[in-house]
Amino acid sequence: MSLNELSEARGPSGNEGAVREVLLAAVRDRVDEHRVDALGNLICLRKARREGDAQGWPRTVMVAAHMDEIGLIVTGINSDGTLRFGKVGGIDDRVLAARTVLVGDDAVPGVIGTAPIHLVKPEDRGRAVDASGLVIDIGATSKAAAERLVRLGDYATFRVEYRQLDEGGLRTAKGKAFDDRAGCAVLVRLLEEDYAFDLAAVFTAQEEVGLRGAKVAAYRVQPDVAFALEGTICDDLPKDTDTSPVTEVGKGPAISIMDNSVIADGRLVRLLVRMAEEHDIPYQFKRAVAGGTDSGAIHLVREGIPAVTVAVPTRYIHAPAGLLSLNDLDHTVRLLKATLHALEKGLPS
Repeated sequence: MSLNELSEARGPSGNEGAVREVLLAAVRDRVDEHRVDALGNLICLRKARREGDAQGWPRTVMVAAHMDEIGLIVTGINSDGTLRFGKVGGIDDRVLAARTVLVGDDAVPGVIGTAPIHLVKPEDRGRAVDASGLVIDIGATSKAAAERLVRLGDYATFRVEYRQLDEGGLRTAKGKAFDDRAGCAVLVRLLEEDYAFDLAAVFTAQEEVGLRGAKVAAYRVQPDVAFALEGTICDDLPKDTDTSPVTEVGKGPAISIMDNSVIADGRLVRLLVRMAEEHDIPYQFKRAVAGGTDSGAIHLVREGIPAVTVAVPTRYIHAPAGLLSLNDLDHTVRLLKATLHALEKGLPS
């Protein structure tokens, strides 16, 4: 299974089935158990295969990565055959106009229609187009013609081709839904290893609309420790002001100390840093208290769960196309494997 295959799979929040099938095919032979719960989470268990030094604790470690991506949902069909839509997840209106999309299970091609610049008043040209005034044009000429192709409630995803870009030695790639197919790709590779505890590899649903799947999955799994894997904000392009970027492409996985949903467990942060330094793995800290991740839902379940988020820096997050470094992806795999093996000795103070 490749990042390419994951990126091009279509799976907005609440409609993750196609992504789940790709992932299940990749991990089926690496896990002892798997199930799909009521919200669509894919919960996989790789049972302990090694002896640890921690007298049986932690017994279960949960590593989560969300399957869903931002997208659109058809809310109405106009008399002229165009489609009204709502946003699924956090999408800036500015990235929508004139984008190409695929609608419904049949992947009907469409364009998000907007007026050409020739017909926009000069005073309006500097303003972002309000998404409520946009429609999806699928080439239909009437409501009846559109209804033969799509239905109310159909999802739409951005149409973006994955491509690897190797200039400058960064091994970058551009594609759709790196938030969080990058995390999913890392989690698949963690299942290559044997551990001294049960590893619950959870591919979660509906993260982009409120961390919903992770909350349900953590309640069932009851882990002792949890990690969330993400594709996170990167803003390392030149700026007018001298401010530190949130993360930088090519500088390694980003460890999050705090975001709007969670304060990371300090013991896990210190363990990640120690493993990175001992194994000569580049790393960075996420330098913004922004957004939320599955850790935010997991750490509040039952009596509370120590949790931390580690992410692959991704430019243009929550836009149709993103860009990341495949080196960062590989380093994230190395860092998490080293950290999980270190946990076989218990969680240090």
